[in-house]
Amino acid sequence: MNANYRRVPTRFGPETRFELKPVPPAPFRAVQETKFEQLKNELLDGRLNELLDTSFNSYLRTAANEAAALAWVTPYPLLVFPTLFEEKACSALQLAEKQEDVFERSREMLAV
Repeated sequence: MNANYRRVPTRFGPETRFELKPVPPAPFRAVQETKFEQLKNELLDGRLNELLDTSFNSYLRTAANEAAALAWVTPYPLLVFPTLFEEKACSALQLAEKQEDVFERSREMLAV
């Protein structure tokens, strides 16, 4: 055996027990979901009111839904959604304008 071996006396205090009752996350998530929907509708309405051409409404609504789906899976959806919506809305409007331009050029080509 080791020459430095010493027995260490141990003393334990009284046994302590407690019950852990986790709070279900549903009420908080429901409140957050309501605020999230309000934010989504507010931002979407603001962008729709800025549009001059109402044919792009469906593109913006799709962008809002995609941004909402992506933001909802993050830990902070209310924080992430506004920026994500702006990015998605800009790219959706660019796509819509490009598609409209292609449609017009193809119409001109077929008319000749």
